[in-house]
Amino acid sequence: MLCIEAPAEPTRAPPFFHRVNPRRGNFVSDCDTAADATIRAMSSTAENIAALRKSYERAELSEEASHADPLRQFDQWLTESIKGQLPEPNAMTLATVASDLRPSTRIVLVKGYDERGIVWYTNYDSRKGQELAGNPWAALQFHWVELERVVRIEGRVEKTSAAESDAYFASRPLDSRIGAWASPQSQVIPGRSVLVANAAKYSAQFLLNPPRPPHWGGYRLVPVEWQFWQGRKSRLHDRLRYRSEGGRWVRERLAP
Repeated sequence: MLCIEAPAEPTRAPPFFHRVNPRRGNFVSDCDTAADATIRAMSSTAENIAALRKSYERAELSEEASHADPLRQFDQWLTESIKGQLPEPNAMTLATVASDLRPSTRIVLVKGYDERGIVWYTNYDSRKGQELAGNPWAALQFHWVELERVVRIEGRVEKTSAAESDAYFASRPLDSRIGAWASPQSQVIPGRSVLVANAAKYSAQFLLNPPRPPHWGGYRLVPVEWQFWQGRKSRLHDRLRYRSEGGRWVRERLAP
């Protein structure tokens, strides 16, 4: 197809003839690339995303009604999210920072919490494991959308004991235990067939009793700061921070 060059527009200088798009009233090139077509396909959502808004009016969070101990406040909110049958209330975002100062995030599941900290389990050789080995400081975030609540936790990360990791690993379903052996997490693989073959291999090797892999176990984040966010009307949200100072927790309100 022959493309005829047209005069440049003030803000765009497309080198090809354009036809009018009746929906938007702008121009669409007859010689558009696949990337151009993708941009057009996304344009409706991209243009309207800024108009999406929600008024937060479910609850409030005051100093008087909150616990002095952030762990008790967390326990209350997590319990309420479970009783409310929210989808995966134990899901949390884990943020780590690599030695080159590039941050990364992923979703993990909290598997325990007490005065010592917040626990999850994963592959020690994964990207997050490697980043935590180089920089043990991390942040967690829970977002319970239906309750209009967010909890943020910052602290230093340490590995759980081998006994803790063994006990939790033994409690997992058999397929999950085999999966811990089968997946070289965060490594490039040529296809899903690698995972399927590895799963078959370790299933035949371990039968019903796979041991915990040496590269798999628990982490515990020891909090030094908590933040509790409750959505409020007119974007005047409630935001309480607890920071560790002299062996006690100092509670203070932050502007939203």
